[in-house]
Amino acid sequence: MQRPRYADKASTQTLEEGLAEYYTLNPHLTLPETQPPEFARILRAHDVGHVIYGCDTGMYDELKLLPLFWWTSECTFQRFREMRMNNSAVIDVMYNDLIRDKGSLWLYGSILKVLPQLMPDLISLWLKTRNRAHQVPFLGFEPLLDRSLLDIRQEYDLLPLLK
Repeated sequence: MQRPRYADKASTQTLEEGLAEYYTLNPHLTLPETQPPEFARILRAHDVGHVIYGCDTGMYDELKLLPLFWWTSECTFQRFREMRMNNSAVIDVMYNDLIRDKGSLWLYGSILKVLPQLMPDLISLWLKTRNRAHQVPFLGFEPLLDRSLLDIRQEYDLLPLLK
């Protein structure tokens, strides 16, 4: 399979174009517009993150994406915990869907299988992202939709984090 254009770190696609490509390449995903507003908002922000950070939907990139959010965006670990506590049903739906579709043994087995190769990358990412002042918008990403991915990645100093 050819690598998506949005995954190219120097992609000149707009965020909106990259998001359209992401949904086209992943027809199995739940579309935000089919969900209740609060869930749709978080789901769309998560999908936008996939595009901005050039991540696919495999377990490796899914596990890498959450720390990238925590370390480079307005969705810090503390904010994630608050969202989980205040909207636990919203966040838990994603995990419950995976368990329903694939089973808990598959989910946790996949996580354990990927972790050894992911840990060096996470350590490197953590070292590169410490003390960041300029955070990527999480829920307020709409002003970025018409900007190129390269421009966004340069403004928020994400290029050194992408492969």
